[in-house]
This record gives sequence, C-alpha cells and structure tokens, in this order.
Amino acid sequence: MRDSTSSSLPQAVISRSALAAAASDAASRGGRIADLRRDAWGHGIVGVAHAVAAAGGAVMLVDSEAEVHALALEGIEAVTSGAVDIDPGLLYGLPDEDGALRTRPVMRLVARVLSTKPLKAGDAVSYGYTHRAASDTTAALVAGGYAQGIVRALGNAAHVEVRGTMRPIIGRVAMDVCVVDVESTDGAATGDEVTYFGGSGPAGPNLARWSSVTGLSAGELIAVAGAHAGRRWEA
Repeated sequence: MRDSTSSSLPQAVISRSALAAAASDAASRGGRIADLRRDAWGHGIVGVAHAVAAAGGAVMLVDSEAEVHALALEGIEAVTSGAVDIDPGLLYGLPDEDGALRTRPVMRLVARVLSTKPLKAGDAVSYGYTHRAASDTTAALVAGGYAQGIVRALGNAAHVEVRGTMRPIIGRVAMDVCVVDVESTDGAATGDEVTYFGGSGPAGPNLARWSSVTGLSAGELIAVAGAHAGRRWEA
C-alpha cells in the first residue's frame, strides 16, 4: 500500500478514469470476486478495491489478513483464498498475447531522458558491449533499469515510446538506467518523457512484447514495475 513519487525513478502512473472504466467493463461481464493480490498488481490495493466495489464487485482476493482488515476499515469485503471470476486482464487493461487491448491500460510506466549522446558507427553501448551502432546515430540515457522492473532480457529486444515513436532499447539494461536509440538529435532531448508501456500511444500494448521476450506474464511484469517504480495517480 505504498505511494511514492521520486523523480529519479520511473513512475507508474495510474489513471483513475481508466481504472473506473475498466472495472465497470470487467464487472459487467459477470463475476463477483476480483484479484487484488500483489498490492493490486502494482496499482495500489485501496484505489483498485474502491473502483471494483463501485463497479459492483463484491469480494476482493488479497494476500494477507492485514489487507483483509485494512479493506474492512474501508467497508470492503476481502478474503485470502478462493477463485477469482472477474477477468484481471479487463480490470487492469492488459493486452492479450497478440497485443490486443480490450480495455484502456490503467497503468503507464514512464521515465525521463537523462542525457543524449551521439554515437558513431561501431560505437559500443552499455555493459559487455552487446550492441554496436550500425551507423551514426544518437543514444538517450533513460531512467529505469532492472531494479524498477525493466527486465534485463529487454535489452536489444524491446522498444519504448519517445515523442510518439517507438525506439529500441540497445545494449544491456543496467540497474537503474537503460539506453535507447533515438536515431537523431531531434529524436529526444534531456527531460523528455519516455513511455515503457501503457498510455494511449503506440506503447499502449507493449506488455505483450515484454511478455514474449521475458517469458513472464503481463500481470507479473506490471506488478513488479508498479511495486518498484514511483507511483502516482492522474485523472
């Protein structure tokens, strides 16, 4: 049940409107028990519980008796065992394995460009030099690494959204940063927002690609990112 906003970390931005709409859609399709484990899959258990309850969900499945008690104080029933019947993919706006979104993503994971640097053809990037520039280009150092849920396997295998365009992560993902090829000096500037997944742009269904690369489910990936990034809410 944590909420933090350190600007040096990627931010898990939770949309109240997307959550309300997704909860309404998920609950309207039947079921009464929602999966709110793992701090509501990284979104924050209390906020998700209220949205599900408002949409007609009756019971929340949580991890501990302490969470059962905390939600009871909010007037919400919770249990620590049993089967869920409200679709979590709909509830949290997660893509299916083909990258299709049935509801709007509730969380978007964003970070900032820390700096940019020109690369010459043949220049190597990050630990172990697993990537060398094929031609002259520009690299952006972006906040966010494996400590915040940007899984190491995503290096040289996934893209992020910068200025509305998907750009590749190049080289190995470090503990707190990664490197993105933005192609030109006009591709990014220090302070630009970078979207790892979620939102209304091309990175919206990006968790499907992450899942394919890492072998982890979209639920596992989003729960880890939401737990280790900063977390803030927006309308």
